[in-house]
Amino acid sequence: MTYAPETTAAPAAPAHETSAEARYETLATRFRPVFARIADGALAREQERALPFEQVRWLNEAGFGRLRVPAAHGGDGLGFEPFFRLLIELAEADSSVAHLYRSHFAFVETVGLEDQDFQSRWYPRVVAGEIFGNAATERSGNVLGATGTTLSRDGAGAVWLLNGRKFYTTGTIFAEWIAVTASTEGTEGRQYAVVSTSQPGVEILDDWDGFGQQLTGTGTTIFRDAVVPQANIIQRSVSTTHEPAFFQLVLLAVMAGIGRAALADARVLVRDRKRTFNTGSGELFRHDPLILQLVGHLSAKAFAAETVVRAAARELDAAADPELDLTPVQRYARGEVAVEKAQLLVPELVQSAAQQLFDVTGASATSTSKSLDRHWRNARTVATHNPAVFKARIVGDYEVNGTTPEGLHSIGDARPAG
Repeated sequence: MTYAPETTAAPAAPAHETSAEARYETLATRFRPVFARIADGALAREQERALPFEQVRWLNEAGFGRLRVPAAHGGDGLGFEPFFRLLIELAEADSSVAHLYRSHFAFVETVGLEDQDFQSRWYPRVVAGEIFGNAATERSGNVLGATGTTLSRDGAGAVWLLNGRKFYTTGTIFAEWIAVTASTEGTEGRQYAVVSTSQPGVEILDDWDGFGQQLTGTGTTIFRDAVVPQANIIQRSVSTTHEPAFFQLVLLAVMAGIGRAALADARVLVRDRKRTFNTGSGELFRHDPLILQLVGHLSAKAFAAETVVRAAARELDAAADPELDLTPVQRYARGEVAVEKAQLLVPELVQSAAQQLFDVTGASATSTSKSLDRHWRNARTVATHNPAVFKARIVGDYEVNGTTPEGLHSIGDARPAG
């Protein structure tokens, strides 16, 4: 007699529980119609250099900016992994639109680290659809770790006045508020000054001349006696928080979205192409095994890039899990190392995928009417934000010597040797 092996059925999930994937699909369904509208005009905006003000408005009306605001404050309270998955989907539709929200979501993370009074002031603005830009970097003249932008008391001492000139102020032209890095005479370190973009002391220029990510509003912002109430100033210090890792993972999510967009274009190009070469199989490209092999490799690279981003996001979720009882340094290192490892892989994968897009078709792919080069240009531009070679050294030092990794928190002129 043959006996069937005894099996134990997995316990059924309670009827009221929904899987994480199902919850994500419900969330994504809320935003995908907006993403589709954004994608429809992405090529035209790229070719006309039209900033996506209307598209930002659509997202704000849909509540996109409040995804990371805790539910207790009226937001979605989204974890890191589902948040970054959604950002990747937006970046596939338009990488510039996803990128310009980087400063906004970074400020939301900063709010979560401040006291209840600060949270009660700023979370409602985020939930209402207001967004935040940044003004952290100066083109030259500031020593590394310092800033030439200053805060000083007005004559009556009632408020602070902000003066300076910032570049790379991504997203600011679309925003109601700017988080500005500044220094104050007599105060150690740097401060964040949260400044309204609507006041006359703020001038925002659309003068970004990079060859990629051209619609992110990454340009110059000038402050001339811009008024800042005392309550809008945060003391910033180098600390073991998740902020640097989060800021960099946004860029990697944007790149993963670019990889998906390159794959989407490859599908259409190969599926619709009628012309072929006598040196090939003579079949339509959609049936040519070598062309299909190239598309397969491109798809794998896009998949790997997205998978790495999601894995790093899960590490941020784990680092924030109170049940793991990690120390602040352990929490910081867990997220920071994961993101720095991702920075060593994702840019290379996505740039390779964007380059391979041109191998699946003919010379017609280089037509400016298609703007297929935008995927490589955009990926290459995003990849320059934080040199991977520095990350490789930091990860190696952590693995071999246990050295706590240093997140990116400032850019400036190198100090003189000696």
